[in-house]
Amino acid sequence: MTALTNIAATLTRAARERGNEVALRCPGTRGADGFANYDVALTFRELDLRSDLIARGLGAVGLAPGMRAVLMVRPSPEFFLLMFALFKAGAVPVLVDPGIDRRALRACLGEAEPHAFIGIPIAQAARTLLRWAPTANLKVWVGRGGIGGPALAEVEALGHLIADDLPTTSANDVAAILFTSGATGVPKGVVYRHRHFLAQIDMLRESFALEAGGVDLPTFPPFALFDPALGLTSVIPDMDPSRPARANPARLVEAIERFDVTQLFGSPAVLDVLVRFDAQLPGVARVLSAGAPVPASTVSAMRDLLPRTAQLWTPYGATECLPVAVIEGQELEATRFASERGAGTCVGRAVTPNIVRIIGVDDSAIEQWHEGLACAPGEVGEITVAGPTATDTYFNRPAATRLAKIRETLPDGSMRIVHRMGDVGYFDAEGRLWFCGRMTQRVRSALVDIHTEQVEPIFNAIEGVRRSALVGVPTVGAAGASLVELPVLVMQLGAGARRVDKLRIEAEARALAQRFAHTRAITDVVFHAAFPVDTRHNAKIDRAKLARWAARRLARTVNLQEHL
Repeated sequence: MTALTNIAATLTRAARERGNEVALRCPGTRGADGFANYDVALTFRELDLRSDLIARGLGAVGLAPGMRAVLMVRPSPEFFLLMFALFKAGAVPVLVDPGIDRRALRACLGEAEPHAFIGIPIAQAARTLLRWAPTANLKVWVGRGGIGGPALAEVEALGHLIADDLPTTSANDVAAILFTSGATGVPKGVVYRHRHFLAQIDMLRESFALEAGGVDLPTFPPFALFDPALGLTSVIPDMDPSRPARANPARLVEAIERFDVTQLFGSPAVLDVLVRFDAQLPGVARVLSAGAPVPASTVSAMRDLLPRTAQLWTPYGATECLPVAVIEGQELEATRFASERGAGTCVGRAVTPNIVRIIGVDDSAIEQWHEGLACAPGEVGEITVAGPTATDTYFNRPAATRLAKIRETLPDGSMRIVHRMGDVGYFDAEGRLWFCGRMTQRVRSALVDIHTEQVEPIFNAIEGVRRSALVGVPTVGAAGASLVELPVLVMQLGAGARRVDKLRIEAEARALAQRFAHTRAITDVVFHAAFPVDTRHNAKIDRAKLARWAARRLARTVNLQEHL
């Protein structure tokens, strides 16, 4: 069998094997009962043939192999047809999360220097009014009302007139540019090569024992691109994927029941929505949750809704490298006691063939790997990974690339990229990886660096607390220069909590802080009504914004000497 060099080839293979089976269902119109009719569907064969036509049509209107094309289309058949068509055309789709700040969105689109802009009318109008992507000379409209460029229907019709073979691609060709969420910094365009996507398919299949014939409900639409390669039917849920915490749980459950969904992929925010709805999901055999750490309490509550034989996996990774490690819900639940005593969050064991190593915390660039970088066993440091899905560069961001990538020379003289995750963690005696927080979110107190994930689970276990956040408030010395940070614990109460609960919780929090060596520096506890969060995950707290609020709340300039 010829080795695959393009993720779109997996769709062609699935079309041969599963032809008239439904590959994709979309919500479509909504009935009088408020539920989607899911009256839009494509078979594997239709998805393959129509994406072929669109790929040829795109070539006819001027989109050549290697050209970058911004894609701003809602989750719909058109989104998936276009993604596979762009892969087949050898073009490079550029995906930017529409939920990010408007200024950041404009910066990302400019940085990508796209040749084409493919989008729905409102996206095309915003592009014109806000001067997005000025380098994009080719416009393709998706939907009605477009002017100044061909509509997608016209592009597909052109494809019928062209009999030329589609371009060939190599495994090392650029396949896509996927921008990070920007939840902990400025979004960066991650360069994906075809080999990265193909490796992800293999690693996902092996890690979670995925078998063809299942039905998936992917609440993050780009993940559905893997479904055809895995022989799975995708049911695109009736929700705004950029606002998962606002999803209507009744609509999710209705789709799960109607189409006998066997697998669910969602962020912790989606799991939280389903847990609060408290409806049994007897047909779901597997749940995958990623995007942010999943609290053990959420895992436990979610497992109560699933059959006893179901598995709940929480893969650990990032846009730049996924999956890195995985852990199943039962094992995660078993680590809850340790997490609530400052151990961090267990993210499981490294996925084969990844090589995951811990290096000393260093905010500067590291050009070349050497053995002196490695931490001692059990020591907290930055998590690094080398493996087939580890991407090697950011688009047009050489400084960010230098900070995130280490070149490693292997014994045979070849070179590989080691990706720095920007997370801190350690390996335990059983070989399991523990996540302790983001490097950029560590609080540098006068005594020791304090990591968010080794602190917050301790206080989240207090009855009546919805969540907590460790933030650092800059302190100043006599000369006025910022020296270290004052660790401040900000707490958000659960629904229905009263003033008396607040007093009890504060007393418990202060007592707990004194129980652990790494939390004793925390002397300030304040309460916030509703944390600012990244709405795409809801679990990713905007700690920078919260730290500014805490500084104002404390209403004082802290002198370093007060806390030594």
